[in-house]
Amino acid sequence: MITKDTRFLIVGLGLIGGSYARALSKQGFSVDAIDLQQESLDYAKAQGMIKHGATLGNELIQQADVIILAVYPNAILPWIKQHQSLIKTNALLTDVCGVKQGIVEDVQAILRTDLEFIASHPMAGKEVSGVQYADDTIFHNANFIITPTGNNTISAIECMQEFAELLGFANISILDPMEHDKMIGFVSQLTHAIAVSLMNTNDNTHLVDYTGDSFRDLTRIARINEVLWSELFFMNKDILIREIEDFVAEINHLKNTLQNNDEKELKRLFVQATERRKLFDR
Repeated sequence: MITKDTRFLIVGLGLIGGSYARALSKQGFSVDAIDLQQESLDYAKAQGMIKHGATLGNELIQQADVIILAVYPNAILPWIKQHQSLIKTNALLTDVCGVKQGIVEDVQAILRTDLEFIASHPMAGKEVSGVQYADDTIFHNANFIITPTGNNTISAIECMQEFAELLGFANISILDPMEHDKMIGFVSQLTHAIAVSLMNTNDNTHLVDYTGDSFRDLTRIARINEVLWSELFFMNKDILIREIEDFVAEINHLKNTLQNNDEKELKRLFVQATERRKLFDR
């Protein structure tokens, strides 16, 4: 249960970590942060987003009730291995990572028995990075996914639901890690792969003065953090490869429809896509 006495520690003051800090501080919670960049800590403190910040932060770790690991996926397990001896008994740990398999089970396997790690994923963001872009309003129309395993308690799940409600997420769902990664492989990773591939199809720089909204909308997410998304793609590569293969098959079907001058099938594809897209406009 989260109370006004709950002390939050955010490890990693990027866009999401910073937006968490801003949202929680606005509601009067005590929020501290650890980040490798002193400039990020100074900015967050000057903006009133955190009370205390440190590049090492052993004392902050010892005081935290809830620790949010807003770091790159490959940094989560090493951080816990290095610092879990400092964490207070019964503290709750969570993350913001876009892939769960290969992280959740590994963390829970090495975690002290008096601590609990329950994974979660805020489905929100921007095409920029850094605490200076922190904006808690990105959560207000967004989905929040909790991915418990059999090692998690009901109270931890309820705590994360309460946490998501505090941040103003529009919809809160519970999926197991495998279901989460299958879903994310399609709705997020495949869409990023398509946007990146479209921008790399040829040198589009000369088109910048001529393109319309359709091209800009479709390629918005091609402005991508190459370090973070490389980790995410490789961690979920088996699922993502299957999604890419399905997409290639579908676009080849559209190509064949054109080659065969099959107007009826082309219109059917358009109608089907339109009907499916309407579900997202509710």
